[in-house]
Amino acid sequence: MLSAQQTSVREERSTKKAPLSDAEARALLAAVDTVVIARGKRAERRAAREVGLDDLKGPTGSYRAPIVRRGETLLVGFHAESLAALLG
Repeated sequence: MLSAQQTSVREERSTKKAPLSDAEARALLAAVDTVVIARGKRAERRAAREVGLDDLKGPTGSYRAPIVRRGETLLVGFHAESLAALLG
């Protein structure tokens, strides 16, 4: 999907080898205005100041993947329509 959008990835990391820490997640939230949280077939758009760390975690307790930041928007979890809109 990223290559079809002609998008390059600035940083990529494995969630198993280098999981996101709570401090890193807080820093991401502080750096954006809007967060789109994908859960299954739906995506919820919220102001970053209204989002807590637990909102970014899945049922296993780890952070949802992928986490994509573009400008002032953070997408957490996979939702094809939201990803296409973010990259478009």
